[in-house]
Amino acid sequence: MSRKLLIPFAAVIAAVMSSVADANAQAVSLQEQLAAQYKLAKMGSDSSGWSVVEEGTLLTIQKGGIKGSPYKNTVTHTSTYQEGIIHSPDPTNNSTAQKVSKIFCGLHKCPTTPDPVNDETATKLFKIGDKVYPTKIAVDITKDTVTMGIVACDMCNQTDPPMYNKANVVFQFHSGWLAKASAGDVEDTIGQLLSISNDQQSQQDQQGGQDQQIAAQAAPAAAAQQAEPQEIKLGMTTSEVEHALGKPEKTFSSGAKQIYFYKDMKVTFQDGKVADVQ
Repeated sequence: MSRKLLIPFAAVIAAVMSSVADANAQAVSLQEQLAAQYKLAKMGSDSSGWSVVEEGTLLTIQKGGIKGSPYKNTVTHTSTYQEGIIHSPDPTNNSTAQKVSKIFCGLHKCPTTPDPVNDETATKLFKIGDKVYPTKIAVDITKDTVTMGIVACDMCNQTDPPMYNKANVVFQFHSGWLAKASAGDVEDTIGQLLSISNDQQSQQDQQGGQDQQIAAQAAPAAAAQQAEPQEIKLGMTTSEVEHALGKPEKTFSSGAKQIYFYKDMKVTFQDGKVADVQ
């Protein structure tokens, strides 16, 4: 009796494990494809504070409402994008930020007026047209979510002083949809909120045009340099002559005497050194 009960139970366990393995494989594959599409920016800090040390794929915000905070803050706000609507964190629920602030103020003397850079409760709503970089991408098939971390491109947005506001955006899909979705389908949804910026393509085209212009300007100089006549001096070795004029069209040797014939020149060597040029 107990044996009959164990067989279906084992089958259920095997089915569950297989389903989990398939979900993990799909998540890894989708993660890799999205990572190939969205290059992540890298942040770094020094005595002057945080900054973008390696740019990523430049994105343009298409809908306002994503709540951010300065990169220096320990608090990172998370907004959810579902069915075309942004759901920002409750503005009245700052319990986490308040706890962090209380701990900080318990260890240090807090200013009477909060510093907008260091204030853990400081927030910023990204607006339409703001430029940001992705900083992370995480796929969770079991929850049907794709989470993208973003940081502001302050140079693009002309933010002064630089704040590098950050945020997390959770793209929430219908139950079971993500397991069957292609990377292109996911990118289409992400693009509704965070589209790849045309400015990046323009910058790449501009850089390509500048490289071509530099190459075009350098070409005449290189050609002129190459066209300059090479001076052959008495006493030069055969290797030095070949370096200046190239390989001869034909050669003639007689004992210690050797002659190189070029199109418009004849170079005579004696004991391996130039003795005459005609």
